[in-house]
Amino acid sequence: MTLSRILGATMVVAALALSACATDRDDSRRTAGQFSGDAALTAKVKTAIASDAGLGSAAAINVNTYRGVVQLSGFVNSEEQIQRAAAAARSVEGVRTVENNLRVKPAS
Repeated sequence: MTLSRILGATMVVAALALSACATDRDDSRRTAGQFSGDAALTAKVKTAIASDAGLGSAAAINVNTYRGVVQLSGFVNSEEQIQRAAAAARSVEGVRTVENNLRVKPAS
């Protein structure tokens, strides 16, 4: 094999390896429509949680939404409230999944 063929083969392999790393889209970015859709979904989930009679104010529950995945975090008074908040979030149309990171307030 000549040096030019070895060099050519090496360049082809390198180009293929580098092209495997490239991507045409960035999954971490949202379009304006996705962003506003997530914001609307967050508002709907907060409303659903606040309207649940056993949860009182939803101010202690943080709701974040990314592409239909809702994350709940914060502190509530009981395990039952954790379950009710998650159920309220799941009941909102457009919610794909709920990541429930709520915790019961520690005893003071």
